[in-house]
Amino acid sequence: MLRREFVTVRNRLTADDVREAAVALSQRALELPELAHARTVAAYVSVGSEPGTPVLLDALRARGIDVLLPVLLPDNDLDWGYYDGEGSLARVRHGGKMALLEPSGERLGPDAVSGVDVVLLPGLAVDGRGMRLGRGGGSYDRVLARLERAGVHPALVVLLYDSEVVEHVPTEEHDRPVRAVVTPSGVRRFTGN
Repeated sequence: MLRREFVTVRNRLTADDVREAAVALSQRALELPELAHARTVAAYVSVGSEPGTPVLLDALRARGIDVLLPVLLPDNDLDWGYYDGEGSLARVRHGGKMALLEPSGERLGPDAVSGVDVVLLPGLAVDGRGMRLGRGGGSYDRVLARLERAGVHPALVVLLYDSEVVEHVPTEEHDRPVRAVVTPSGVRRFTGN
């Protein structure tokens, strides 16, 4: 129910709204010290009215940062591949779900995410504790569990619209807080993460 409400609000955004927010979001994200010092970042290609990532992906590459992008597997887990510019992406339809833009090159395996410095996470909302509400597919829950099992702690950052920073989101036992949220108007950090 809550997820549907956030998606409904996003779906009301115009293409211009999404484009303008993406430029501002990229500018704010690039101010993060975690990204300034990163060698490798796991990110994602936004779809539809999600907060836009293409500008940010290109800016990260321009800084010489290796960018890993997810490839959705049949069981909803994520494999990874390198982003080498817009031409390295292929549109892939997964069953009845929306088409995703995924890296078309070599697959690095699900554990490749364990070697990154920062994970830029999609989401629908984040609350004052840094708890992220995802889309409900569980793909990123698996990623975060994989990182925990590997004993690695990259900076976890969620990219959202300003209205998606809320007082409280429901959580489950396996949920993990993020270090920061980046919105078009700025960055909010969460203590202890």
